[in-house]
Amino acid sequence: MEYAENGTFKRYSGYEMLDIAPSDVFTAAEFNYAQAAVAVSISGLEQIQNAGEERIIDLLESRIGNAERTLVNNIALDCYSDGTADGGRQIGGLQILVSSSPTSGIIGGIDRSAWSFWRNQVFSGLNNGGAAVTTANIQSYMNRLWVQQVRGADRPDLIVADNNFYRLYLESLQAIQRIASEDKAMIGFDAIKYMSADVVLDGGYGGGSPTNSMFFLNTDFIYFRPAAARNFVPIGDDRYAVNQDAMVKLIGFAGNLTLSNAFLQGALVA
Repeated sequence: MEYAENGTFKRYSGYEMLDIAPSDVFTAAEFNYAQAAVAVSISGLEQIQNAGEERIIDLLESRIGNAERTLVNNIALDCYSDGTADGGRQIGGLQILVSSSPTSGIIGGIDRSAWSFWRNQVFSGLNNGGAAVTTANIQSYMNRLWVQQVRGADRPDLIVADNNFYRLYLESLQAIQRIASEDKAMIGFDAIKYMSADVVLDGGYGGGSPTNSMFFLNTDFIYFRPAAARNFVPIGDDRYAVNQDAMVKLIGFAGNLTLSNAFLQGALVA
C-alpha cells in the first residue's frame, strides 16, 4: 500500500476561525502482488552424466543461473508494461503508472478520471508541440514537460528513453559538443544529464522501453517493491515427479511497481 498526497491548505488572517477538522492528506493506493516463476528441470540421466569431479560444468547450477537471468530480464521488461499480459497477472508497469492517457484508468484503486491529483504529466510532440519529435526540437519539448514536474525541491531525477528518443537527445547534444580530450577520435558521451536528472537508455537490444518514449521519473515517489520472501529466490524444496525420473526447481518472484505521487511523474511521447 502507498499513501498518495491529497492534502488541503488554508490561508487566514488575524483572529479568523480555523477549521480544525482533520484533513485528508493521504489517500491509500493499493497495489496487488504480481507473481512469476521459472521452472528448472533435470532428469536422472542428466544427473548421472553430470556427476563426479570429471564433469565440465555443473549442469543444474548453470540451468538455475540461466533461469534466474530469464526471470530478472522478463520482470525488467514488465516494469514498462500496461499490466494486461496473462489476463492481468503482469506487473503494472510504467505504461500504466506514467501513462500517455493519464485522465483515465484506475491505478492502485484510485480513479484517474475522478481525481486530478492522481494524473501524471504528459507531453506529445504531435499533439502538444505541433510537430514530430526531432533532434531540433527534443530539448524544447523536454523543457516544457520538465517545468510541469518541478515543485520546490521536487523534480525528476531519472529519465528513461527508448532507442529513438535517446538517439535524438544524444544527437542534439553532439551538435554543440567540444572535444577537450587528447583522444581526438572520441565522439559521444559516457554519461548524459538533462538538468539534474540522469538520462538512461533502456532500449538497445532487447530493451523494454516503449518505442518513441521518455519517462521523466521522480524516484522519491515511484518504487519497485519485491516481496522479501519471493525476491528472485527458489520456491520451496526440490520437486520430484511421481512417474518420472526427474527433478524440478522453481525460481520465483512476487511484487509490483508502485506509486505515491503521480503528478510529479511525466511522459514524453510522439
